[in-house]
Amino acid sequence: MKALQEKIRKDGIVLSDEVLKVDAFLNHQVDPVLMKQIGETFAGLFKQDGVTKILTLESSGISPALMTALELNVPMVFARKRKPFTQDADVYEASVHSFTKQTNHIISVSRAFLNQADRVLIIDDFLANGQAAEGLIDIIDQAGAELCGIGIVIEKAFQPGGKRLRGRGIRVESLASIRSLENGTVSFQEEVHAK
Repeated sequence: MKALQEKIRKDGIVLSDEVLKVDAFLNHQVDPVLMKQIGETFAGLFKQDGVTKILTLESSGISPALMTALELNVPMVFARKRKPFTQDADVYEASVHSFTKQTNHIISVSRAFLNQADRVLIIDDFLANGQAAEGLIDIIDQAGAELCGIGIVIEKAFQPGGKRLRGRGIRVESLASIRSLENGTVSFQEEVHAK
């Protein structure tokens, strides 16, 4: 997605050889026009897969996931990192390690919103080491639902998450795949599409 790559080059800030800050348009301030394009792109990639639910992780995955759900005309569910007192105890839970925050979270999804009849598409903002995706896959497995694939806005291809997920036979579609953040510069590789 050229518009996304241009936005990353223009507004992304390389904080280190491993960390790219995109809070100007994706995970703090949100560019709604870009999110609409992202949703349309993911919907186009997965429109033949019979998706019945979009699953993401709060909070940065919500914008691209919601736009994808809108395009596919299906509900979007997000896994919570903190369980609110209004949520009952009937939840699926998984442990997820956050690379950027260096913390562990127990994420949860109400059993009322995900079940064995669902065909689930995971949408998330970043793929680095793959822990968020693994946690969401665990929740899908607990529900007895079927994973259709994973849509990632930005993949850091120099980290092992994408390779590990694809090695398991999981379809991962990344809209921007970063080869390197070395020397403060974003270098992209070709779009990664594994069927």
